[in-house]
Amino acid sequence: MSGALSGALSGLASGAALWEVVFDPVLPWPLLAGTGALLAALVALAAWRGLSGWSARALAALVLLAALSGPSMQIEEGERLDDILLVVVDETASQGLGERGAQSAAALAALRAQVAATDGLELVVKRLADAPDDGGTLLAGAILEALGEVPRDRVAGVVAISDGVVEDAALLAGGPAGAPPLPAPLHLLLTGRRADWDRRLVITSAPAFGILGEEQTIGLRIEDSRSAEEGAQSRALVSVSVDGGAERLHEVPVGVDLELPLTLTHGGQNVVRIVLADAPGELTDRNNAAVVQINGVRDRLRVLLITGTPHPGTRTWRNLLKADASVDLVHFTILRPPEKQDGVPVAELSLIAFPTRELFIDRIGDFDLIVFDRYELRGILPAAYLGSVRAYVEQGG
Repeated sequence: MSGALSGALSGLASGAALWEVVFDPVLPWPLLAGTGALLAALVALAAWRGLSGWSARALAALVLLAALSGPSMQIEEGERLDDILLVVVDETASQGLGERGAQSAAALAALRAQVAATDGLELVVKRLADAPDDGGTLLAGAILEALGEVPRDRVAGVVAISDGVVEDAALLAGGPAGAPPLPAPLHLLLTGRRADWDRRLVITSAPAFGILGEEQTIGLRIEDSRSAEEGAQSRALVSVSVDGGAERLHEVPVGVDLELPLTLTHGGQNVVRIVLADAPGELTDRNNAAVVQINGVRDRLRVLLITGTPHPGTRTWRNLLKADASVDLVHFTILRPPEKQDGVPVAELSLIAFPTRELFIDRIGDFDLIVFDRYELRGILPAAYLGSVRAYVEQGG
């Protein structure tokens, strides 16, 4: 680090007084040049003819030309300004792995010590945090932003302390049009060790919806930063669970795009968790897991319509639901509440008994949608059946 740092701190400029001769001619320069040519011709003619005093005439012509050119001496005295060493410290999440945080702190301390011992140099430190929305390490953007906050002509060097994983490096390689070039050399103090390695689980594709009972696929890839010569494994163990249920183990190849089969068992939101088994020696296990949310839908929509009080809107409900051929409708209307006593013998009633247990306990899971139309709590459904309806909704119904 000391060799690279000494190169970054060398060649610092020092302030000094400047002087120069400036001209403010009385006549325009072309006219003054013509006058000079005429006087030179007259002096040359006098010298050729051997006239006495031609040298004095030549001296007088030079004095005249010098006076007409309006010479003056300009002296500038300026105050010396220190050069700036700009240091951008990467403090993103990846810098917290292993010994990288301690290495960054040690590198920054060494820079402060060397700058303090260098005359005419000022240290400016900018720290880089994680980008919003998991945008990665935007180191190049941080460097350009820091350069906009200091005088560019005073920047003697730029030092970046980072692990080298940069998402916007194209900005420093002539990226977007109009991006100004760096005014000074850029040095990277790379944290970490050559032997560091890591694996991560990458979800390449996942469906937003899936039909229940049909096989769905989730695209994934296992990435290993090591090469085969460095000991990278050819296969890895992956576990898959849905809604925290039992895990299924799969042995998959490393570094290959593959599709993982999955079958949804219930409607509504299904939370699929995929975990890559830890390997000894990798930097972190925080990128070894991924969660995918898939909404389970049925091929046909099964609807249970319960009408409490008959009214003209009941036909609207039926027409609306029966208009779609993909909807299976089961409709019950409560025409005779339990408290109704009119003396009619049960044997003469043409109505069937309301199958409450079959609908709300045994087969409630067969329906995708339950509609209570003008239904009132009149003791027809016991509390246990209402609890079953609540459980049905909590499970995605």
